[in-house]
Amino acid sequence: MAQISPSPSASPTLSTGGCQDTQESTPVELNLMIIVAAMLCALVCALGLHSMLQCVVQCTQRAVTEPREWVASRRLNSGLKKKEMVALPTSTYANSGSPSSASGCAICLADFSDGDEIRMLPKCNHHFHVACIDQWLLSHSSCPTCRHRLKSNDSVPSLDQIVTAL
Repeated sequence: MAQISPSPSASPTLSTGGCQDTQESTPVELNLMIIVAAMLCALVCALGLHSMLQCVVQCTQRAVTEPREWVASRRLNSGLKKKEMVALPTSTYANSGSPSSASGCAICLADFSDGDEIRMLPKCNHHFHVACIDQWLLSHSSCPTCRHRLKSNDSVPSLDQIVTAL
């Protein structure tokens, strides 16, 4: 029986040397991926911070350059007091039967039905469900349909009056 001796090229020492090169290249690729991911996260954070600072600067600049107009406009559309809101006229809806008189609430988009409590805004004569318009008027002082202001400019104190009162 003849034994075949292994050739020098098939020796285990040479094949393991090739594996060691492959094992050493894997951590380098992993480190490179981690560095790229960290740089990408830093870029996203920097862009977010830039956007936030730009917004703060714009809002501050607007408040500094136009304080009276800004405060007055915010106060004019700040909502009605409960006492003012309850004083607005209400009625019960009754459909006259003609299709042209059918209307609905512009807030909830539901049609009025017989017996619904509706509130009419005095300056523009738009009609809404009482619950819908009351919720709207707590945070806005204008008609949701035409944006006509329900508060007059005289009912809101000016910034000068507020400052002198303090």
